[in-house]
Amino acid sequence: MYHVAEDGAWASIRRNGLLSTSALLDLFGICGQERTAAEREHRPNSKRVEHAVYGCAVIRDQKPLNEAKLRKCLVGLTTAEWYQILNGKVFFWPTQRRLVNLLSAGEYAHRAHCVITVDTALLLERHAPSVRLSPINSGSTLFDAKPRGRDTFLPLEDYPFQERRKKRGTADAIAELAVEYSVPDVDEMTVRVARMKGSEEVEVIYST
Repeated sequence: MYHVAEDGAWASIRRNGLLSTSALLDLFGICGQERTAAEREHRPNSKRVEHAVYGCAVIRDQKPLNEAKLRKCLVGLTTAEWYQILNGKVFFWPTQRRLVNLLSAGEYAHRAHCVITVDTALLLERHAPSVRLSPINSGSTLFDAKPRGRDTFLPLEDYPFQERRKKRGTADAIAELAVEYSVPDVDEMTVRVARMKGSEEVEVIYST
């Protein structure tokens, strides 16, 4: 599976683990209005945060989320509640096609990104209780703003994989895999780290 991070983030990720926005805010001791804005409001641009001990980190933007469309497709939630749900998770793409679709979209296509490839079996072995599966791209409303709510992310044992596979095929049975809060040992399950621009791998940073 694949996680997309900010270009240059691998050293920090290797040191501190793969953190959700909420976990990063905890680590950096960010609270008050700054925290509320980061967790519960739309982020049209990436946000840089700094800490005297942990250095700098970038909280990535949410450009694919159109707030007006999001408001219409939410079920039983406010937009603030949805942002908080997303910000509490670490996301992975289950297929290379979905990864490349993101990297090739809009403004992202012109930038380099840090792409971390992890051993799926090892991730599940260590973090299965914290894993959640989604049938949709939860962070986008650009093209097909599907309904979403508290039941969008389901534990492994509750996800209707066979039903989804019959309808959508194996490759599209799962749109996203998320881990609650953080993956502190991500360096131990990483098999490759590369700088990518669109579908092109421009530099290999780490490989087992």
